[in-house]
Amino acid sequence: MTNTKGNPTGLALLREPFPPNQISKLPKPTKRQSDDVKADFSKGVRCKECGGWHHPSVVHLDYVGHAALTDRLLDCDPEWNWEPAGFSETGQPIMDPIGGMWIKLTVCGVTRLGYGNPDGKTGGNAIKEVIGDALRNAAMRFGAALDLWHKGDLHADDTDSAPLVDDDKAGQNHEQKKATKEEIDAACEAIESKMTLEFLGEYWKGLNENALHVAKNNDVISAKDERKAELTRAMTNQGAG
Repeated sequence: MTNTKGNPTGLALLREPFPPNQISKLPKPTKRQSDDVKADFSKGVRCKECGGWHHPSVVHLDYVGHAALTDRLLDCDPEWNWEPAGFSETGQPIMDPIGGMWIKLTVCGVTRLGYGNPDGKTGGNAIKEVIGDALRNAAMRFGAALDLWHKGDLHADDTDSAPLVDDDKAGQNHEQKKATKEEIDAACEAIESKMTLEFLGEYWKGLNENALHVAKNNDVISAKDERKAELTRAMTNQGAG
């Protein structure tokens, strides 16, 4: 839908690309990168992209923050609304065992589901992270910032072909190594913990870039394929409901 000047409005506006000043950089370190910096602070660097302190080889993803997304939602529909997908007997939003929450986002009379994860945060920060993440996830179902999801190779179909980081021939070094049982178990456990296809895609991309020898292991590939199938079925069932 467009207005008299030919500019998109309503749900069509939600699909319009976000301007550069509303796009932020999100660092996505692997567990090993985080552990290395946690064990030795000097192994981190002050990042010129995001301003954070982390491992120098961390992958960054473009993303739209809570404020910018809220501004766009208001432009699309001043009466937009969201609510938890379910409530407990005491009236509290239902959270899953890892602190995540499903929500219903309604824009221009259309309602779609989204999922938010605390991403390791606790307390009040965890709640804010869950809400912001769920809104971004649900808004993506309307097409919001879909171009950024695609740049980050987060679509389910892209999880098998994540690009490699050519940092001191890191890819070659990973291929020469053989994954240990500890690495395989850790990767499979991490894969099983991913609650959305987007998070699975992020993890798989990082694994290919930073631990290719693990990503090429057959047990890890099988775990990824099984989790991908489970999440796809869950999304289909939610959509049907």
